[in-house]
Amino acid sequence: MMDLNTDNGVPTPIYPHTADLAVLLPSLEALVDEIVATGLSRDALSRALDAGMIEVTAVLRAVPAAEGKLLERGIALVAGRNPDLVVLTQNLRLPVTKAASELVEMNDPALYRSLSLDADSGGRKTYTPDLLILNRRTEVAHLVDVKRSLGSYELSRIAELKSRMLAAALVVPDLLYKEHRRLRAKEVRVVVLNAENQRADIDGGVWPLSHLDHLLEVTGAGEAMAHLRELFQRRVEENWSAALASCRQVTSAGNARKASTLHCDGDDVCGTETRGRPRLPVAIGFARAPRAASP
Repeated sequence: MMDLNTDNGVPTPIYPHTADLAVLLPSLEALVDEIVATGLSRDALSRALDAGMIEVTAVLRAVPAAEGKLLERGIALVAGRNPDLVVLTQNLRLPVTKAASELVEMNDPALYRSLSLDADSGGRKTYTPDLLILNRRTEVAHLVDVKRSLGSYELSRIAELKSRMLAAALVVPDLLYKEHRRLRAKEVRVVVLNAENQRADIDGGVWPLSHLDHLLEVTGAGEAMAHLRELFQRRVEENWSAALASCRQVTSAGNARKASTLHCDGDDVCGTETRGRPRLPVAIGFARAPRAASP
């Protein structure tokens, strides 16, 4: 159940379950600690800087993947504020059969909304959602795909993703009933959550992360996720700055040691004599192209 709060004449849903940021903050911080520790810690970044450009590039590429994993874990965490929800994240490889794809491609969703296909039907194509969220009270399941950003996605690519999700959704009721303790879903909806909150299409199943409140029926869920992203980005930036500072200190110390050993006595190479033996002068300059032999 939810109440409606009127804000500037527009009804805004207020849900009985709340994501209190003050209560969730320790769990959010612990989640950031866990995700960052796997490859984005200060020590890991320092090692990458010491190793060179290839390692640094690999670390930078790991940031989006780490943030994506963080968002999935964060949504599951916030969903825990609603006791009606069951959140599944493991073993969710769903078959996308030819029959299911044709149903989605050739029919209006209203015509296949109540259909359910056999989850054991198999098929070469599959789809693995980031989360499958079932509301046991309403018996509505959501197949969720979380994206950090859709800025680089062409419209055709987004449409193909949604079609694949709709085809996979046809096996969800059978999957929940057979493999998850007889859970029942009378309706399955698909949604692509975009963390950057751009290119939204609410009716078309592309939601900004700020709309997470309505998906989970938890007031403040979107705000909690925005704060989680901020915590992660700040932590990675702090670790990167600390790693750079440490690298500069090591470089400066190394240069100082090299400078202190540069002297010209005894057998040192910069002397002109070595224990009474004359040292031949060495000419230093640019490389020269070979000249043609004189006739």
